[in-house]
Amino acid sequence: MHPSALTAPEQRILGCLIEKRFTTPDQYPLSLNALRLAANQSTNRDPVVNYDDHVVNEAAQRLSRYGLARLASGHTSRATKYRHLAEEGLGVTQSELALLAVLLLRGPQTPGELKGRTERMVAFDSLETVDATLEALAQKGYVTRLARRPGQKEERWRQLLGGDGPDGGETGGVAAGSAAAGSPATGGLATSASAAPPAPSVGVVPQTSPTVTRDLEARVAALEAEVAELRARLVDVLGD
Repeated sequence: MHPSALTAPEQRILGCLIEKRFTTPDQYPLSLNALRLAANQSTNRDPVVNYDDHVVNEAAQRLSRYGLARLASGHTSRATKYRHLAEEGLGVTQSELALLAVLLLRGPQTPGELKGRTERMVAFDSLETVDATLEALAQKGYVTRLARRPGQKEERWRQLLGGDGPDGGETGGVAAGSAAAGSPATGGLATSASAAPPAPSVGVVPQTSPTVTRDLEARVAALEAEVAELRARLVDVLGD
């Protein structure tokens, strides 16, 4: 799976997993119920959504298949829980991760807005530090600088992990940094909103119908979750 093609629910769930890992470590990993509540918050979210358990569960399972999250239910817990693997999966630092999380959850923002909204996760010393971190993310192909609107004084930035998420499909981005789309420096990620869609991963069933594909993905994801739960229970039995 190409990280630049995350769906809107996948972007929201990934952003929530990252945010809550920083802000509520005692309640982490997140159960599906906690993850649904986090996704549907009416504060610190743009847009506000109303995902049900099915949408949240499917998005979390797909993120696990992409290597951006994993099932993390403990041996003594029967609840399904998830944690993110974004640092390893995307190859980013904690500072970069905090900025990505806020962009995933709240759409395009100015460096000043990002500095204020990441304080609960990472404290940036100055706007210059925020700018430098955004430039580093741009070099990796994960964010882009948007063209300044008439009358705007500050530039805004948007994330590039998906085109149909909280960003509202906004275009007009100007890629920062010198890394070209598809180059080793970006890991093959698109560096502009108009880049061609990535080729499907090896082993993915060719898409014949959106409905058929979604049904197949849902069935596979459900089976994977069941297998993971059975393995956890087997470990408990053997451990006893």
